[in-house]
Amino acid sequence: MANHPTIEKMKHMKLYGMAQLHYSAIHENMYGDYTTDEYLNLLIDQEWEHRQSRKIVNLTKTAGFRLQAYPSDIDYTSKRNLDKNQFERLVSLEFIRKKQNIIFEGATGVGKSYLAQALGHHACSMLYKTLYFPTARLFEKLKIAKLDGTYLKELKKLQKAHLLILDDFGLHPFDNYSRQALMDLIEDRYDRTSTIVISQIPVSKWHGLIGEGTIADAILDRLVNSSHRIQLEGDSMRKKKKIQ
Repeated sequence: MANHPTIEKMKHMKLYGMAQLHYSAIHENMYGDYTTDEYLNLLIDQEWEHRQSRKIVNLTKTAGFRLQAYPSDIDYTSKRNLDKNQFERLVSLEFIRKKQNIIFEGATGVGKSYLAQALGHHACSMLYKTLYFPTARLFEKLKIAKLDGTYLKELKKLQKAHLLILDDFGLHPFDNYSRQALMDLIEDRYDRTSTIVISQIPVSKWHGLIGEGTIADAILDRLVNSSHRIQLEGDSMRKKKKIQ
């Protein structure tokens, strides 16, 4: 693209999609039969698509997913109590638009995290800001933030995410720091954004798991009552793959 004034100006203005297309048009004699309006529309569409693709890449990178998981790759044949119609309704992302939550329950290896991250990847592709965290790691991060004075700043970042995915919820005991952090997090996000919680522990045991009855009541009231529940069953899918 070097040594062409118009293309260099496009690059300087960060119109990279336009620059790439205009370069092809010049050097490959493309779009010669287009009218001025048609060619201008083509340049604008190219720039729009380029920027959208770049946003998706950045959102996916920032989300911090552990898995490359996509709705198109979901296995509905395994016997694990996964309702295809229910999950495909969730893939529509209407739950994000309605500020609702999702809870995935089930034993280790049944695909809870994969399903949640598939929704997360899809949310990024639809330009929803998404963040993924193992729950214990997030609480440790917030604990450090409280000690160094950046706690409110970190909470604000989490609140801005359209979708927050908390994996391995309840695997580690709640101390005063993590209990209060969860309360602050759920309170900030309640009725404003969506949260997905993934847990091996049944929801019926979360109250005792969280501890401090009043705080547990407040958290569960805000989190569980506005949630879609998916309770997976069956053997570990990892074990099946290993055998195969």
